[in-house]
Amino acid sequence: MCIAMFVSCDPEKDAPYWFDEMTYSPDETVFKVFAPANAQCCVVIDGDSVPMEQAPTVDDSLLVDGCIYKAVVDGDQKGKEYEIVVNGQASPGVFAKAVTLNGEKGVVVNLRDSDPEGWAVDRGSHPKSFSDWVVYELHHRDFSISRPDARHPGKFLALSEPWAVDHLKELGVNAVHLLPSYDFGSVDESRLSEQQYNWGYDPVNYNVPEGSYSTNPADPLCRIREFKQMVQALHEAGINVVLDVVYNHTYDIEHSNFQRTYPDYYYRVGSNGSGCGNETASERLMMRRFMIASVKHWIQEYHIDGFRFDLMGCHDIETMNAIRQAVDEIDPTILIYGEGWSAGQCALPAEQLGVKANIGQMPRIAAFSDDLRDALRGPFSDDTQCGWLAWNRLQQTASADELATITESMKAGIVGMVDHPQVDYSKVNYSQRPWSEKTSQMMAYVSCHDDMCLTDRLRASVPAISEEELIRLDLLAQTVVFTSQGIPFMLSGEELLRTKHGVRNSFESPDSINRLDWANKEKYAHVYDYYKNLIAFHRHHPAFRLGSADMVRSKLTFLPTPPGVLAYQFTDVSGDSPLLIVAVNATRQPALLTVPEGSYTVSCRDGQINDLEGLGELNGPTVTVAPQSALIIHN
Repeated sequence: MCIAMFVSCDPEKDAPYWFDEMTYSPDETVFKVFAPANAQCCVVIDGDSVPMEQAPTVDDSLLVDGCIYKAVVDGDQKGKEYEIVVNGQASPGVFAKAVTLNGEKGVVVNLRDSDPEGWAVDRGSHPKSFSDWVVYELHHRDFSISRPDARHPGKFLALSEPWAVDHLKELGVNAVHLLPSYDFGSVDESRLSEQQYNWGYDPVNYNVPEGSYSTNPADPLCRIREFKQMVQALHEAGINVVLDVVYNHTYDIEHSNFQRTYPDYYYRVGSNGSGCGNETASERLMMRRFMIASVKHWIQEYHIDGFRFDLMGCHDIETMNAIRQAVDEIDPTILIYGEGWSAGQCALPAEQLGVKANIGQMPRIAAFSDDLRDALRGPFSDDTQCGWLAWNRLQQTASADELATITESMKAGIVGMVDHPQVDYSKVNYSQRPWSEKTSQMMAYVSCHDDMCLTDRLRASVPAISEEELIRLDLLAQTVVFTSQGIPFMLSGEELLRTKHGVRNSFESPDSINRLDWANKEKYAHVYDYYKNLIAFHRHHPAFRLGSADMVRSKLTFLPTPPGVLAYQFTDVSGDSPLLIVAVNATRQPALLTVPEGSYTVSCRDGQINDLEGLGELNGPTVTVAPQSALIIHN
C-alpha cells in the first residue's frame, strides 16, 4: 500500500524537503519526486536506471493523493546527467537546480562550485520601507544588445559591466526588475548564432537561469555562475534585483515537467486564465509548496531581493499570503508585487484570487495600478484612444462623464489607491472602491514591457504629434508617476525616448524592434536629465512616500484647478519643505492657479528639474503652469 503524501502543520517550512529533488554530497546523491500513488518511478543517471522507492512521511494521518518516491545513489555523482522517469515519462523533475542544453535533462551539481568570489557575503541593500523602492524593468537583450561597448551583449554578464552599472546608478533607480530569467522554452539554446527573441513567459525549468543569456549554455554551471556575477555586481552598486516569476502557466502541458511527474495534478484542467493555453492550480497543496520552495530557492541561492508575479490574479489569496509569510521569515524587506488580474477567466471564483480588488486581503503585497496608467495615456483595449495627457483632443471626443472618470482615476492613482475624501471612487475607471490599505501596495506606472512604450502610445493616440509635444507629454506622464504615492516603476529605455516602432506586443519581435537606442542618451540629453533629476527629486522628498492611508489623508490635499489640470499640495511632511505643491497641466494653454500666499522655491518648471539649486522663486497667491508641463514649488 502506498504511503501517501501528508499535510503538515506548517507546510511552507517543509517545502524544501518535498521538492529537493536532487541533493548532492560527495558520498551520495538523493533524488525525490512527488508522483501518483502506485506509480513506477526511477532515476536514469549516466545511462543507468535506479529504482525509486516510496519514502516514509513524518505523519500519514492526513492524506492526499500521491507519494514521495526516493532513490539514493552512492558515490560521487557530480557532473552526471539524470532524468526522473514516472510511468515511462522522463523529465528533469519539477525542481531541477541545473540542466543540460535547452533544459532537457537535470545535472548533478554542487552549487557552491558556481559561487563567485565573495558570494557568501553578498547582500542587497533593501530600502527600509517598500515605498522607497524605485523599480526599473528591463529585458536582458533589449538593454545591452545594441550597446557599442558591451562585451557580453544580450547576456547576464552585460549587467555586470561598468557602462551598465554606471547608467543605472546615474539614473538613480535602486532596483532592476528582470523579465523572466529562468529556463524558458521559446529560444533554442543550440542555435544562438541565429536571430531569436522572446520575453520568456514560457517556463520550462523554474529554478535554473536561462541558458541563452549565458556565454555557454552547454555548461550547466556557467549560466548559474554568470547570473550570480550579475547579481553581485548590481548589489555592489547598491541596486537590488527583482525577478519576474511566472508560476501561473507553463510553456505547454503535454511536455511540462509537472505533467510528466504527476499528470493533471498541477493544473486547473480545462481552464485558461493565463491566456497561454493552461492554468496552474496554486491552491493544490503541492503546487503551493512548489511556489514557496521556488521563491525561497531564488532568495537563498541567488540572493534575489524581490519578486514580480506574472498574472497574480490567477493565484489564490492563501498561496500569495503563504509566500509572503515564508519570505518574511527569511527577510521581511524583500519586495513582492504582481499583476492584479488574469488574462482570462480562472477556474476559481474571483473572491479567492489575488486580483487587485483583493489586495487588502494580502498585506505587504503590491499590485500595478492600471487605473492610473490608463487614465494617463488611454485604455489598454484601444491604442488609438487618448487619456488625460492629450486633454485637448480628449475634450473633443469624450463626454463629461468620461472626462470625470479620467480625472478621478488620476486622483486615485496620485493618492495610492487608498481612501481619500477628495476622490470619488464611484467614478474611477476600473475600481469603484479603494483597493490598497497602504500606498506601498500600489505600483505607479505609465508603461511596461507588455504594451506600447510611452512614446509609441502617444504617437498612436495623438495624430500628427510633433516631437516637441511628444517630449512634453512624455515628461509630464512620468512626473505624475514619480509624484504619486506608491512604488514608482518605469520601463527601461523610457529615459532615452524609447520606441518599439509601434509594435504593441513585441514578445517575439527582433532586436531591431526591442533594442534600446543608446545614441539617444546624447541626442536627447535634456530628456535623460529630466528623468534623472525627477527620480532624485522623488527619492529626496518624503512627501511622495507617505506610506499609511492616514498620512495621505492628513498631508495630501487637491487644490481647485481648471479642467485638464491637477494640483496637489503636501503640508508639514518635512522640515525642509513644510509646503510642497505639484501642479500638472495637460492642456495646450497656460493654467492660472491659486495657492497659499508666500514665497516659493521652484524645483520643476518648463521641462526642467533642479531640486538642489532650484529654478528661481515664485510668490503666491497665484502661479502659472505652462502648457503640457509640470510646476513643482515648495517653501
